[in-house]
Amino acid sequence: MAYVVCEPCNDCKYTDCVAVCPCDCFYQDDAQLYIDPNPCIDCDACKSECPVEAIFPDIAVPAQWGHFIALNAERVRALQGGGHITERQPAKMGPGCRQPR
Repeated sequence: MAYVVCEPCNDCKYTDCVAVCPCDCFYQDDAQLYIDPNPCIDCDACKSECPVEAIFPDIAVPAQWGHFIALNAERVRALQGGGHITERQPAKMGPGCRQPR
């Protein structure tokens, strides 16, 4: 099992979750964050830090966001050369961003 970043992160990129990840599993592109499923140890630290509730265990991803399981793995592979993120950064807050809970 691994954790997955889903649609609520799109256009926001709050990085509170990145700062608490003990395995440095996060990658980013212009749209959102993604979790590398291979080093993820399912520790649950990132889930509670996400202010828009975008992170789910892969076995609990809501049906409408099921495609994000494969998308996270695909985007991480594509971003291996420069999208790794290990420290908190300012949120993106784009036009499609949800307000934090």
